[in-house]
Amino acid sequence: MKWLQAIKDYQFYLKIERGLSKNTIDSYTRDLEKLILFLEKNQINSSPISIDKDIIQRFIYQIAKEVNPRSQARIISGLRSFFNYLVFEEYRKTNPTDLIETPKIGRKLPDTLSEQEINELISAIDLSHPQGERNRTILEVMYSCGLRVSELITLKISDLFFEEGFIRVLGKGDKERFVPIHNQAQKYILTYIHQIRSFVKPKKEFEDTLFLNRRGKGLTRQMIFTILKNLAIDIDLKKKISPHTLRHSFATHLLKNGADLRAIQQMLGHESITTTEVYVHLDKSYLREVVETYHPRKSPL
Repeated sequence: MKWLQAIKDYQFYLKIERGLSKNTIDSYTRDLEKLILFLEKNQINSSPISIDKDIIQRFIYQIAKEVNPRSQARIISGLRSFFNYLVFEEYRKTNPTDLIETPKIGRKLPDTLSEQEINELISAIDLSHPQGERNRTILEVMYSCGLRVSELITLKISDLFFEEGFIRVLGKGDKERFVPIHNQAQKYILTYIHQIRSFVKPKKEFEDTLFLNRRGKGLTRQMIFTILKNLAIDIDLKKKISPHTLRHSFATHLLKNGADLRAIQQMLGHESITTTEVYVHLDKSYLREVVETYHPRKSPL
């Protein structure tokens, strides 16, 4: 079995049988391509069937010089998944990564923004600019619904169910969920559709896409990152932020205001509640308030 054929079969397995998203499959593929490049540079003639633990370990040692422990752990996890697939399909009897240790890493909690910082970001948008109204709507929707950037740029007009108060979101692995959307965010979307988007002629295949660029095509992930980065510079925000920051802030602010963790899990589209627990960063003062308010042995006022 050659590497390219093995990767192609693996991609098909990840898409059809495991239902993973294109971004996740691309990430797994890049890790395998790094391994193939290592083999070529070192003139190692090993196939997916014959490669052994020692060669994998050499590759990991090399990778460790180039990436941080978190990325290293992710690559090892990706390789382990690939070789588990080969064992499952009975191409191999053993997984060469089973005895390879994964670097110890702590839980990395994403940055969060305060409500004031989010208001400052949105207020910094120049509404006199042709794309200002669109950009304000983008930030409002991301923060109001806790969307991933991939979910935002693929959001369609046909996904808006304003009478019911929900939007339909296509999440990781093409899994569909319905997320509540409040009146203010609905108002911004309708304003954008009627006053801005209606004057942009959508290109073919983008007729139903909600957010368009000036050429009538959908927005890219990088464009959303750039919009946020420029706004952060405008308000002299010292935090390093990304679209994920708004998603995390959405969850954190809901929890602090009393929302149930299970409800937040559903809105974020997390399969496991453990993911939501890691995702939602709680400061110690809030935890103390919870105990003092709800514990049966709390001190009397």
